Amino acid sequence: MHTADRREASPVRTLGLALAATPGLLLSGALFFFVAALFASAFPDAPGREVASLLSTLVMAAPALVGLALYLGAARGVLAFACVGLFGYGIETLGVVSGFPYGGFSYSDALGMKLFGLVPYLLPVSYVPLVIGAVAAGVSVFRTLGLGASRLRVALLSAALLVLIDALLDPGAVALGFWSWEADGLYYGIPLSNYFGWLLSGFIASYLLLLFGDWRRRPHPLTLDGLILASAFWVGVAVFHLLLLPAVLGAALFCALLLTRARLVRRAPEPGVKIGRP
Repeated sequence: MHTADRREASPVRTLGLALAATPGLLLSGALFFFVAALFASAFPDAPGREVASLLSTLVMAAPALVGLALYLGAARGVLAFACVGLFGYGIETLGVVSGFPYGGFSYSDALGMKLFGLVPYLLPVSYVPLVIGAVAAGVSVFRTLGLGASRLRVALLSAALLVLIDALLDPGAVALGFWSWEADGLYYGIPLSNYFGWLLSGFIASYLLLLFGDWRRRPHPLTLDGLILASAFWVGVAVFHLLLLPAVLGAALFCALLLTRARLVRRAPEPGVKIGRP
């Protein structure tokens, strides 16, 4: 391989090209949420914490909802967002009440008011953008590889990505006091059952989202932005609390998502991978 070719294939150069293709507003937003995470970690009892949590959750969710509406159409996008949100609320409520599928845990009051004292009202708004981003990334991977995929395969890949996302955010959320586990686990005090639960719930949520509309086309770049912003926030939390593995994992996910977004911006919009029945 020639020197020029090695330069062309350099990971640093590739990441640089991805950063160049990323809108400045998105990068500024990611930096803002990273710094906000440091502030939230340093001052957990600061006045207005609940209002700040509400506003930041809405800001993170907005790009994903807009991107989904642009991709699937306004009515179908809103309906898909609502259905996945209801599923998320239902599975979390089941988890708090019964311990299935995640293991025994409970939410604190840090995320605001809770329905029936169980699950925060904000949860669907924060959960759905993660699913949208994971599905968009999954579709993009199959397109990049030039492989055909059923909904089943895309949902499985998306679920695996959601497990990695939770491996980033869950230790930080526990450190911030958002929720607590009844039993200690091997990974920063989190039981392994939680990740099996995320694999199951992530698969169902991803498959549900894929049922809405035609996912053969290149996903809209905005569908990744909520996940990118959330990753920046949780990396900040991990850095502040010296959670080494989540911080490294989060940084890798953040870079991978930027690369994926850059591919979505650059590639032609004609159909690539066929997302069909299982």
